[in-house]
Amino acid sequence: MANLRCTGLVKSFDGVRALSDLDLNLSSGRITSIIGPNGAGKTTLINILTGFLEPDAGKCFLEQQEISGLSAPRIAQLGIGRTFQELRMIWRGSVLENVILARPHQRGETLFWALTRLGVRQEEDKNYQEAIRILRFVGLEGKANDLADELSYGQQKLLSLACCLSMEANILLLDEPVAGIHPDMATRILDLLKVLRDQGKLIVFIEHDISAVRAASDHVIVMDHGQVIAQGVPREVLDRSEIIEAYLG
Repeated sequence: MANLRCTGLVKSFDGVRALSDLDLNLSSGRITSIIGPNGAGKTTLINILTGFLEPDAGKCFLEQQEISGLSAPRIAQLGIGRTFQELRMIWRGSVLENVILARPHQRGETLFWALTRLGVRQEEDKNYQEAIRILRFVGLEGKANDLADELSYGQQKLLSLACCLSMEANILLLDEPVAGIHPDMATRILDLLKVLRDQGKLIVFIEHDISAVRAASDHVIVMDHGQVIAQGVPREVLDRSEIIEAYLG
């Protein structure tokens, strides 16, 4: 079971508060969605949790280990994966290559192992098999040899998720995973997230599509002006009149 928590997070940009004394506690085995207007601090929070930004104040913890201030690669090594609003992948690489390259701790990446090749072939075979397994899980096995930029936008979202899984992440922080895609593909992705939740992963996603939030979330957090202003189960939070009027109307 994984636990990710933050206490007293503060982050400002040019004097404007993006996060203001924010406290947060996230647990595995459920899907948590974060909603709120543009500028609420949602992506800033994800960037701090994944090491792309450092907070001005406050701390973040994975279990009992403080992770605020660690580099993005180090946080990824601890099992925290993420996706971005603007998808990041090797566009002229194949789908399979993208997933394989996301695998952690590859021996061939170090000079010693690259020169000696000790055990590298066995590891390459293992990474290939694992990549195929992940592509089969997300439904992209038939696209393994296609270039990433030849996929549809929805398939690229699936590939982004596959790369997160290839990192062996137990915590998935997803920035708008179903935005801008066909409803059938959105349902497919949300169903995958439910399977991953049932496997014990901690899943958090930022999303503006409230129907997706209702369909997949076990817990909803509403942010505004860098603070959590409401949280709870979707049927309670999303049906509150002030939330509907101010953020969902």
